[in-house]
Amino acid sequence: MFKTILVANRGEIAVTIIRACRDMGIRSVAVCSEIDRTALHAQLADECICIGPAASRDSYLNPQAILTACLLSGAEAIHPGFGFLSENAAFARMCAKCNITFIGPDADVISRMGDKAAARQMAQASGVPVIPGTAGVVGSLTDALREARIIGYPVLIKAAAGGGGRGMRLSASDDELPQAWQTARAEALACFGDDRVYLERFIDKPRHIEIQLLADRHGQVIHLGDRDCSIQRRNQKILEEAVSPFTDAALRDAMGQAAVRLARQSGYHSAGTVEFLVDAGKRFYFMEMNTRIQVEHPVTEAVTGINLIQEQIRIAAGEPLSLRQEDIAFSGHAMECRVNAEDPLHAFRPSPGTITSLHLPGGTGVRIDSALYQGAVVPPDYDALIAKLIVHAPTREQAIVRMRRALMEFLISGVQTNIDYHLAILREPEFISGQYDIGYIGRHNDDLIAQLRSSGKET
Repeated sequence: MFKTILVANRGEIAVTIIRACRDMGIRSVAVCSEIDRTALHAQLADECICIGPAASRDSYLNPQAILTACLLSGAEAIHPGFGFLSENAAFARMCAKCNITFIGPDADVISRMGDKAAARQMAQASGVPVIPGTAGVVGSLTDALREARIIGYPVLIKAAAGGGGRGMRLSASDDELPQAWQTARAEALACFGDDRVYLERFIDKPRHIEIQLLADRHGQVIHLGDRDCSIQRRNQKILEEAVSPFTDAALRDAMGQAAVRLARQSGYHSAGTVEFLVDAGKRFYFMEMNTRIQVEHPVTEAVTGINLIQEQIRIAAGEPLSLRQEDIAFSGHAMECRVNAEDPLHAFRPSPGTITSLHLPGGTGVRIDSALYQGAVVPPDYDALIAKLIVHAPTREQAIVRMRRALMEFLISGVQTNIDYHLAILREPEFISGQYDIGYIGRHNDDLIAQLRSSGKET
């Protein structure tokens, strides 16, 4: 087992990794940008090394600075968390060249699964259902028009190197395709430095459901059930739950087995997630594979009792999984709300600032993953996520009630947040019924905002 791990991230995920290390008796080294010198992760770690200015490209996205910090600290491994360099194959290769363990899959697997067109081909080779679409990238508008007619409109144009809804556009006809094609390619180039795209048939009102995997270096692969991530704003998840209120045991098992086949086919090891779109008829289709820990991993931890960060570390250290598929059991229902520093009443604009007062919720079945404290600075330079509120209860109905209670206890001053927006969702009948899909926010956003205004939340 490792003696020292460097945590190449910030915010709540860095704090979570540091706590996992401490529970395992492993020394942790944090890295921080200049603006994060007083951040919680920098204070909790056994050692902290400043690696550059606030801009991500000069600090958390600077491989040389992170590797230098690792070598100076004597750390044997790097945990990248999520975001930043967590799915950067070049960084994983640099770690290997420096004899530093990258806590994640091999660089070649990251490259293969990070290319959405290549991952789609891998899924097909594994017998995993895929959405009808092109066999690979489409190189010209002429080819795109021809392929779209074969697939059938509407079609989605998707970035081959993309994710998180970036570089993705919908086209319903030949007339719309040229503009969507150009816009998707331009956004893909801006976000990922790669303008390659491919086409898929658009699935109307699907659910976004993902399967959590654990795979060791000894050929053992298991799944830990599903998570429903269909509550999304602009293709960004904001609320997740496990297990999905839409799936049943048979569907969950079929999706889990498909995800396991894909992991085996790709030579995957570490924690990972296979994401599916599921239509109204409960037919599921491969969407992408995330080769890292997910933001929403705590809901799986809540219903399985398994610490995924610690499992990642054990796998990276070469240990075999101590669990078999038959050992995995699900208990109760879990839900996570992503608390962002943003203002829903003003187009969700970011709300950086200093936390002037803070009260965190607690009680049975309530967990907070956050780097907040009174006086903490929420800088404008990074993602707006400042906390994850997770609840666990015997049933989904009880989880909803518990989440409402916890959100009402969660008080933050100094920045605007989306806490009341989450409360509005949790009171909305379509969400309560569990019959929502990924278009939920698009259909209900105006009504949810109106609820905030009528309750006097406007500032």
